[in-house]
Amino acid sequence: MRIALCQIDPTVGDLDGNRMRCVRAVREAASAGAALAVLPELALTGYPPRDLLDRPAFVDENLRALQRLAGELPAQTAALVGFVDRAAPGRGLHNAVALIQEGALRQVFHKRLLPTYDVFDEDRYFEPGTGDAPSVFELAGTRFGVTICEDAWNAVESPLRRHYDADPVADCVAQGAQVLINIAASPFNLKKREGRPAMLAAIARTHGLPLAFVNLVGGNDDLIFDGSSALIGPDGAPWAEAPSFAEQVLTCELAPAQPRAQLPASDAEAALAALVLGTRDYAHKCGFSRAVLGLSGGIDSALVAAIAARALGPENVLGVAMPTRYSSEHSLHDARELAHALGIGFRVIAIDAIFQRYLDVLGPELEALGPAPAEDSTFENIQARIRGNTLMAISNRLGHLLLTTGNKSEIAVGYCTLYGDMAGGLAVISDLPKTFVYEVAREFNRQAGSEAIPHGTFTKPPSAELRPDQKDEDSLPPYGLLDRVLELLIEDGQSSAQVIAAGFERPLVERVASLVHRNEYKRRQMPPGLIVTRKAFGPGRRYPIAQRYRS
Repeated sequence: MRIALCQIDPTVGDLDGNRMRCVRAVREAASAGAALAVLPELALTGYPPRDLLDRPAFVDENLRALQRLAGELPAQTAALVGFVDRAAPGRGLHNAVALIQEGALRQVFHKRLLPTYDVFDEDRYFEPGTGDAPSVFELAGTRFGVTICEDAWNAVESPLRRHYDADPVADCVAQGAQVLINIAASPFNLKKREGRPAMLAAIARTHGLPLAFVNLVGGNDDLIFDGSSALIGPDGAPWAEAPSFAEQVLTCELAPAQPRAQLPASDAEAALAALVLGTRDYAHKCGFSRAVLGLSGGIDSALVAAIAARALGPENVLGVAMPTRYSSEHSLHDARELAHALGIGFRVIAIDAIFQRYLDVLGPELEALGPAPAEDSTFENIQARIRGNTLMAISNRLGHLLLTTGNKSEIAVGYCTLYGDMAGGLAVISDLPKTFVYEVAREFNRQAGSEAIPHGTFTKPPSAELRPDQKDEDSLPPYGLLDRVLELLIEDGQSSAQVIAAGFERPLVERVASLVHRNEYKRRQMPPGLIVTRKAFGPGRRYPIAQRYRS
């Protein structure tokens, strides 16, 4: 039997557009001879629909789209399509998948395990399916067991297991399933690159059955879905694999030695592909075709420019250098060389005259209020805010999406300026630690086959260039050390005491932890950031701003 893994990129709320994506995918599957086409979780609504689910009209339109879809699919190919189902009157909604066959809805399956952790809050919107409902269907003499995303994350012992009370995969097997299917909207992060395939392989081995995993692809807000759909054999070996970060209808036999995609070979390669896809989808799904960003000559803005050029096309990206008296000539040179190498637009708007006006008018007024504190950054921040205002003016005039360029290390400790370098519509690399920014930038140059990002950008000491001879390490620990402490505190969730016990000096750990706590208010006001690590700043990390707990 031939089945099709339909890895598509829906847009949240675009019910007609998503329906047509489903139609095209199933028709392609039918033309390739597939008896069954499998589409991702909530393919009709997009994932995650969030509070759109509180609108009855949205749910009704999704149900009408499903009925219309049934009449548009080729009769010779059955299809599994994710949608939102109504529960019994007064009981809410279900995250569901419909079996469509010969123009009619033959069966509906409901998601049983509803993730409510990190970026997920499905229990807020959905009722869980029940274990007594059938979870299998028969097609051409083969019995298929259907689960939806999280339903499979409790099936076997693995580092990613969530430990629910039920095991929907085992229930499919008990009902006689001969092939397991898991349709998913499983967001990308670097930890899942190895963890998720290992978990799915363990499920197949445990039950001695083939497993078809079909995942969403594309970006929706801060989430990036990598696809990476696969058909896995009973021994856990991949029989067929779809690519990461690209749409594809992969048609394959239920047998070994099927098409296998070239998957990213490293974390840096995967992160670069994820950020390009996330930037492209965020811009396009929000109605933008062009972007603008500030080019400082540093590594962060260089990488963001490179990602934007690849995501949107270099002709649709404008880089703006905004030098002041503290800007070095080599930084302006590197910014110009970068723009030329990438083929993006480039402008220089000198802001020192504006900055001087602030000094002339505001300086005496501030002096009248009292002496400046020892570590006063008032006029450093004013420069950043002048740049933010300048970029927003260009964004307003041209209709470009403003991309911010702050990395995770800076944002974690508050080494960033509200309404300055934090102003914008998308924080492209806000989940990349500084040391990893360099790795991803090198990966970009490797793929480009040139020093598109200039050599000097990698070798010069990082600097905000907001005061004479400024270096980042005047204010921060060395990034290699800072990033390791931040990883333990934020991604691993360790206490300060645990980090100190791991061998880091107490003053360093306490200082970094204090900075992280103190700057929650800044992070709450930053634009959405694309998620690539297992714990990002955003909806998956919900710390209160006004709080006094210290570990």
